[in-house]
Amino acid sequence: MLQHIAIAVDGPELRAKLTRLLVRKDTVVEPLQQPNVFWKGIAGRSFDVLIVSRELIGEQALGGVRILRESADAPALIVLSDREDDEDRMGLIAAGCEAVLNPQLSTGKLRAALNTILDKRRLSAVSSLHLPRVPVHAEISDFVANSPAMQRFVKSLPKIARSDSSVLILGETGVGKERLAHALHAEGRRSKGPFVAIHCGALPESLLESELFGHEQGAFTGATKARRGCFELAHLGTLFLDEIGEMPLHLQSKLLRVLEDRHVRRVGSEKAIAVDIRIIAATNRDLEEEVGAKQFRRDLYYRLDVVSLTVPPLRERIEDIPELVESYIDYLGHRIGCTVSGINEAALNALCRYSWPGNVRELINIIERAMLLCENDTITCDHLPRSVTEPETASDDEKSYDAGDWPEELMDKPLKEARKRIFRKFERDYLVRLLQSTKGRVGEVAKRAGIDSRSVFDKMKEYELRKDDFR
Repeated sequence: MLQHIAIAVDGPELRAKLTRLLVRKDTVVEPLQQPNVFWKGIAGRSFDVLIVSRELIGEQALGGVRILRESADAPALIVLSDREDDEDRMGLIAAGCEAVLNPQLSTGKLRAALNTILDKRRLSAVSSLHLPRVPVHAEISDFVANSPAMQRFVKSLPKIARSDSSVLILGETGVGKERLAHALHAEGRRSKGPFVAIHCGALPESLLESELFGHEQGAFTGATKARRGCFELAHLGTLFLDEIGEMPLHLQSKLLRVLEDRHVRRVGSEKAIAVDIRIIAATNRDLEEEVGAKQFRRDLYYRLDVVSLTVPPLRERIEDIPELVESYIDYLGHRIGCTVSGINEAALNALCRYSWPGNVRELINIIERAMLLCENDTITCDHLPRSVTEPETASDDEKSYDAGDWPEELMDKPLKEARKRIFRKFERDYLVRLLQSTKGRVGEVAKRAGIDSRSVFDKMKEYELRKDDFR
């Protein structure tokens, strides 16, 4: 995370000395040119650390220190004073100052003291901002890879993790794109830095811009205080842009500038802030099609697509299902306090025959549901949804389907692309029928489809379906 430090001291020599001491990879140092009026509007600015001369803190300002400390994200206040007055020192500490340092200290001792305070402040800020931490289990070796598709996929991941290149993760909803991003971060050179994730399709356009780039006080209605964005929070770490295909075009342009020059400008600011981050983006959309439709910038696509990873859908890695089921039974048993320890052969075979439109996320939900319904220690077919245990059999018309009835344009497509187009048409039609029969009740659609509501919403957005149209 990038730390912002303001220096309000008299004397250009002391200001220059402190600036030299405070320059680090994770700091932005701003010497205030008018230190005698630094209190004006200080509450609306965004600093992690404020260094101020004792002479600039009068009795009125001391009250301001107390008010400032009441803020949830108040900066650490360091006072420089060469007074030999223990009572004054204790009064400053009692008012909320982090430390009182003598500016006459040797350069080594002053640097050590300041670095200690900066490190403490960084840990405190990370905790208060609730930055997502990388789970202990987010390792590449945790990915089940018994199937040839996953073995080929996992083989290249360690080398990619060790690089600092941008990564574009492609794949259907529910295949585990965010978990893969966590694993790449955890096994990369930035593993000790923050991992910051943002869903580009889950926020309104105006809010997304502020979340990504931050904003200054007064930048828009309601911006009562400056705030740092995800790029600053992810400094020296990884920024994960989930569903990058949902990002509006004008923000794509702004993102491209950040990726090109590694500087970010907060909304309402002309000041550029240098950031050092790795970008990992993910989407379930076909970005090449989006580029062709002018819904995604071609130059941004090429900038993100330095390394492209396509996570195989679960239906293409059936061999992995038995081990996945075993691992989720073990994991969920501890989480939900369930004594289920296994699954019988018939139920496992049913899971292996299922087409898994919701992928691994759907598998987790079905296993959790089965464990909650199970009254002994073994999951059976009775505990699985009917959509899994009783797949629809083909009609007579389907059994006698003539290949000549296929759309002619599919005959010129590779098998993978033709299958993808047919599957997308089926998935959309299936979702439309469910929405029609439930009158747009997403929760009911999720229950009947055997997937969670988030997956339903993601698919509705992908296929441009609105629940209000089915009421």
